[in-house]
Amino acid sequence: MERIEHRACFGGWQDVYRHRSAVLGCDMTFAIYLPPQAQDGPVPVLYWLSGLTCSEQNFITKAGAQRYAAEHGIAIVCPDTSPRGDGVADAEGYDLGKGAGFYVNATQAPWAAHYRMFDYVADELPALVEAHFPVTDARAISGHSMGGHGALVVALRNPGRYRSVSAFSPIVAPSQVPWGQKAFAAYLGEDHAAWAQYDASQLIRTAAEKLPVLVDQGQADEFLDAQLQPWRLKDAADAAGYPVYLRMQPGYDHSYYFIASFIGEHIAHHATALKA
Repeated sequence: MERIEHRACFGGWQDVYRHRSAVLGCDMTFAIYLPPQAQDGPVPVLYWLSGLTCSEQNFITKAGAQRYAAEHGIAIVCPDTSPRGDGVADAEGYDLGKGAGFYVNATQAPWAAHYRMFDYVADELPALVEAHFPVTDARAISGHSMGGHGALVVALRNPGRYRSVSAFSPIVAPSQVPWGQKAFAAYLGEDHAAWAQYDASQLIRTAAEKLPVLVDQGQADEFLDAQLQPWRLKDAADAAGYPVYLRMQPGYDHSYYFIASFIGEHIAHHATALKA
């Protein structure tokens, strides 16, 4: 690994690293915030997955999360949202290709060569982080929009791996909305059984583990009705007896102003589970 950014922040360090990913077959960057408590020993870790068009930078520069991570003694790891590089397939538009990996393992050409973000987030990156940084194996996961979808799916498909999960404005039923349908058709083909493996509103119906889930959704979100539809997740969770706490927040949109307003509550939610 190569450290490419190193900045003091709320008594800890906000760093960015570059490494070669064997899973993705390209160089990747990720950000890690180590709170001041990490100087005295390993701390629990929250993984944050960002949304369409984002990289590891958006969350660390806009969310204001470091203050709360320092208060609770939690590290935060933020991967990029897709594979990158000259040899990596891409597409026109913002919702497919680079910056739009959708946290799936692609099976279709040309995407299958590099787009294995599910395995990267669930396996390769945590193994790397836990081998090289002062963090424990007490993990939580969260994300926004496409990243909220990723956080829910990674947690639901990996029972025992995480202590808690949360999401801002997640794409909860990608099989039923245009963003997800476009990405899944490209990355996974037309087998809708494969799509179901990455659809939180379907996975939650048969989940083996019931993690505490916090979802915040802005009522003024411009993508609410067409792309997000959080009620699909809530209805499925209620039918399955799964504890999803959905908060509809009046006046808030899809932006990082929304995330910054409630990220402290999300980190407190994870801190309770991580330190139990």
